[in-house]
Amino acid sequence: MSDKTITRFAPSPTGWIHVGNLRTALMNYLIARKAGGEFILRIDDTDPVRSKEEYVDGIKRDLDWLGLHWDRVERQSLRIEKYHEAAQELRDMGRFYEAFETPTELDLKRKKQLNMGKPPVYDRAALALSDDEKDALREERGSGVWRFKLVHERIVWNDGILGDVSIDGASVSDPVLIRGDGQILYTLASVVDDTEMGVTHVVRGSDHVTNTGTQIQIMQALGGTVPQFAHHSLLTGPQGEALSKRLGALALKDLRAEGIAPQALLSLMSRLGSSDPVELRTEMQTLIDGFDISRFGSAPTKFDAEDLKPLTAHYLQTLALEDVADDIRALGVPDDQAARFWSVTRENITTLHDLEGWWKMFSEGAEPAIEDEDRAFIAQAMALLPEGAFTDDTWGTWTAVVKEETGRKGKGLFMPLRKALTGQAHGPDMSAVMPLLQVVKARG
Repeated sequence: MSDKTITRFAPSPTGWIHVGNLRTALMNYLIARKAGGEFILRIDDTDPVRSKEEYVDGIKRDLDWLGLHWDRVERQSLRIEKYHEAAQELRDMGRFYEAFETPTELDLKRKKQLNMGKPPVYDRAALALSDDEKDALREERGSGVWRFKLVHERIVWNDGILGDVSIDGASVSDPVLIRGDGQILYTLASVVDDTEMGVTHVVRGSDHVTNTGTQIQIMQALGGTVPQFAHHSLLTGPQGEALSKRLGALALKDLRAEGIAPQALLSLMSRLGSSDPVELRTEMQTLIDGFDISRFGSAPTKFDAEDLKPLTAHYLQTLALEDVADDIRALGVPDDQAARFWSVTRENITTLHDLEGWWKMFSEGAEPAIEDEDRAFIAQAMALLPEGAFTDDTWGTWTAVVKEETGRKGKGLFMPLRKALTGQAHGPDMSAVMPLLQVVKARG
């Protein structure tokens, strides 16, 4: 067996991936890259009805945008025969059996068990069916589901985040691995794939802990090597509320459309829930080198999309003109104004989308914000505006003249002038702004 570290990200292409999926993908990616191993993108598309090719494309596009490049792609829909072979192997060893209860019947059984103070675990009634009884049920109800027969003993493993985990096999229902319509379910497909692909580390959400216990027994039954499991905490909203209902609004494609920088998203998600502070990291290798799964905790982790904005703003401040030249050119900014435009705006934007508003102000003029008590003052000041091209000295020269003529000074001088020219009470240094405002003058 190879000593190479192999991880995988196995999304179902039944929707757009969101920040919760990203957490899983990123952790598996960083583990593989830090060890110089392999990162597999495994498309879990065994559900032919819900799986869509547009979502497969979207998953790849999102991972590419983030720089999480996979070493190879696997598709479970192309491996169905492998799963049926494993299922037959389980049947042959007496660990796989067909059950025919309807959902209503199962629900009644669970309620009865709960009323008796027992855990609501499947009672294995199907194991007592004779061949004739099974035939009769198939005739009446169609094919049954196939359940894996768990060994009723404690299942233990050392979890990369949770530490020592122990689950009583008797407290868990024998898992359904194949539905009545023949669809292979995730639990079986994942075990077969992890075993055959030599996956050494599996990081996923803490909602999979019980599922991991059953999968360990299936792996052992099939003679596979059990990977090192780690279960990260689930995300909540900023107030601790369940995030599940909001995840649709936190799709990566939507965050990208909002102008969130991938570096901001990676910096946050690679540290969120750990004992390390969240700091902007602009290089992937820095994230890889600093990643340690053992530094993550098990408590629910608060996620606030608003935290991505200051990180994005901070990242944009690190960019040189050549990094954003195409974006600036697309706005219509003349090449000879681009450097000044970026210098003036870079520390006054949250995302690159904000550049459009700034250029509109410079190129078309802003709606002046003038208080009634300042109207006469502004009219007098505008009459004193120097002729000719505006330069870096224009603001200082002009305000000195206005101060001399009107007697105004300090905030009472500068604030009304800024608001009259830009429509804003705050913003870049006006000495740098004035030469860009000349664009308005030249076009006027």
